[in-house]
Amino acid sequence: METIVVALGERSYPIHIGPKLLGNPAHYGIAAQQVLVVTNEVVAPLYLPRVQEALRDRDVETVILPDGERVKTLATFTAVIDRLVDGRFHRDSCLVALGGGVIGDLTGFVAASYQRGVDFVQIPTTLLAQVDSSVGGKTAVNHPRAKNMIGAFHQPITVLADTDTLESLPPRELSAGLAEVIKYGVIVDAEFFGWLEAHVEELRGLDPAALTHAIRRSCEIKASIVAEDERERGRRALLNLGHTFGHALEAIGDYERWLHGEAVAIGIALAARTSLALGWLPARDVTRIETLLARAGLPTRASGIDPDELLDHMRGDKKADRAGLKLVLVEALGSSVVARSPAEATLRAVLAEQLA
Repeated sequence: METIVVALGERSYPIHIGPKLLGNPAHYGIAAQQVLVVTNEVVAPLYLPRVQEALRDRDVETVILPDGERVKTLATFTAVIDRLVDGRFHRDSCLVALGGGVIGDLTGFVAASYQRGVDFVQIPTTLLAQVDSSVGGKTAVNHPRAKNMIGAFHQPITVLADTDTLESLPPRELSAGLAEVIKYGVIVDAEFFGWLEAHVEELRGLDPAALTHAIRRSCEIKASIVAEDERERGRRALLNLGHTFGHALEAIGDYERWLHGEAVAIGIALAARTSLALGWLPARDVTRIETLLARAGLPTRASGIDPDELLDHMRGDKKADRAGLKLVLVEALGSSVVARSPAEATLRAVLAEQLA
């Protein structure tokens, strides 16, 4: 097991990474007697018994939700709150999010809200959740017209990234997680990007050493940025590379056409193409980015999307403000910036070409 600490003073917490972690209760860091495990119908048969066994000395109840982005709503949030109220869970209780990003975001928002905040543990079972959504304390549910529009910052007490859980991932889900891994190389670490170019096939083949390195480095980067800027008032915004485009695509696709990581991959390619059009990013780096995304099994273009519709959704993104759009763009591999209100004519031309 390897451990990275997200340094946030008295709210600091460990990210444990490695195989065979679910069975050891010491890794969970839970002091509470009352525990509610929130999971879904795909993950529960695979991993819930191990979690229940690890927590057998506590009073454990479970909520098993349907799978998919469509459950990430206020209605589901209310249903989980109802379970806590009906079960008379107290302020010193703890929630456990066992699943991917949807379960983690939803459970974290419940934990942030119930009795003004209770402890929760993240047990991410997808690569995307292990390298991104489980770390940093962003919790949310979706609004029908915009992703993650309703939420709060609420840090977990532990992140338990058991790499054995990745063995059950379908190839498409594994590739979706690689989009977030690639993102870290693009925004701040050119050396890591080069390592990914050399090892992407090993990652897709679930090589344990390669996966552990990719997860550890991704978490190191995110932990460092979150410790510096927890509430996204500055540098943390760089973690949104590809997400403004991606969230708009997800909404247009009714959260069914693309997985989150697939939409982000298209968004990263669109950000690279926009950076090229503005004269910032060399064409050779755009090619490297698009090639690596494709080798990871990810899309880099979206067909049949109206650029005006996409722009309209982007303007409603939670990262926009009164001054207009804020996009993360790339100056060079390993160097990125937040661009305010980039030239709309340039952006529209890129979208027209890439969405044809």
